[in-house]
Amino acid sequence: MDQTKLIQIAELFELQGTIAEIKPLGEGFINDTFIVRTHGQEPDYILQRKNHLIFTDVPAMMENIKAVTDHIKTKVADPERETLTVINTKDGKLYAEVDGNFWAVCTFIAGTSSYDRADSVELAYQGGVGIGRFQAQLADFTQPLKDILPGFHNIRFRFEQWDKVIAADPVGRVKEVQEEIEWVESRREEMLAFWSLVENGTIPTHVTHNDTKISNILFDKDSGKVLCAIDLDTVMSSTSLNDFGDAIRSYTNTGAEDDKCLENVSMSIDMFRAYAEGYLSEQKSLSESEKEWLAFSGRYITYEQVLRFLMDYIDGDNYYKVAYADHNLVRTRAQYKLLCSMEEQYEQMCAIVRELTR
Repeated sequence: MDQTKLIQIAELFELQGTIAEIKPLGEGFINDTFIVRTHGQEPDYILQRKNHLIFTDVPAMMENIKAVTDHIKTKVADPERETLTVINTKDGKLYAEVDGNFWAVCTFIAGTSSYDRADSVELAYQGGVGIGRFQAQLADFTQPLKDILPGFHNIRFRFEQWDKVIAADPVGRVKEVQEEIEWVESRREEMLAFWSLVENGTIPTHVTHNDTKISNILFDKDSGKVLCAIDLDTVMSSTSLNDFGDAIRSYTNTGAEDDKCLENVSMSIDMFRAYAEGYLSEQKSLSESEKEWLAFSGRYITYEQVLRFLMDYIDGDNYYKVAYADHNLVRTRAQYKLLCSMEEQYEQMCAIVRELTR
C-alpha cells in the first residue's frame, strides 16, 4: 500500500510523536501488518488491517481484545510490556474504518524476540508457560466476550459443514478420497462424545487464546523468558483444552504441517512433556475434568484439522490458501499421520499429565 495512505491511516490514531516511516511486518496470512516507526524517543506502533472477511465483526473483536488486555494489566508488574496496549483513534474508537477496511493499532513492544517454530524442549516449555500464564491471568475474568468466530473448534458445527460438503461434492473429489473420508467417519462418535462434555458443562469454559503457536508468544530479548501472548484476535470463551490441544498439534510435530514425506511426521513425546510441564507450571486452576481430558485435547484438535483440510479439498480449496493442486490433501495426510502417532502414544501422554497434576 502507498506510504502516504498508510501514514494518513496511522495518523487517525492517538500516536505519540511523528511518524518516520511505515513498513510491512511479517507474512500476513490473515491480517496485513505494518510497523510504524516514529522519530526520537517516542514508541513505535503496530498497524494492522484486520481481515473482515474472516473476522466479520471487527468492532466486537477489538472490544474483546481491549477488555482482556485491560484485565491483564491489573495482574502484571510492567503493564506496557507484559500485554498488548491498544491505541484508540482520535475520536475514541478502538479501530478506524477506511474505504471499507478496518484498521487497529497497538504499541510495539521493544526489546523482544519471537520464534516461528519450537525446535527444542526448552522452547516448548517456555511456550507452555506463556499460554498457561495467559489463562491464569484471566481465570477471574467475568466480562462476557463476543463470539467472533461462531463454531470455532466446535466439532458438531464442523460435522454439519462436513456433511453438506460431502453430499454436494461440488468439484467431484469425493470418489477419490474414500479412504480419507473413512478416517474422519471412524472417529466421529468419539469426537462428538468429547464435545458433548463441553456442551453440558462437565468441561468448563474460560477465556481462551485459540491460536497458540509459538509465534504468538513474545520473549524478553535480554532474559529469554516469556513476556506475553500476542495476536489476540481469536480471544473468546471456550474450553481451555482447545489452547492446549492446538499447541500440542503445533509444537510436537516432528515434520511440517504439509509434509509430503510422511516418514518425517510423528508426535514427539519429549516435546509433549516439555510443553505440558511449562503449561501446568502456570495453570493451576484446572478442574478434574479438564485434567482428565487434557491429553485427549491434542488428538481432538489434530482430528479437527484433518477434517477441515479434507473438507476444504473436497469443497474445491475455498478456505485455506494452497500452493499447488492437492495441497489440502497433502495437509490432510500429514495431519492424519500426526493423529495416528498421538493415538499410539496416548497412554503415555495421559501418564505424563497425571504425573504433572498430582
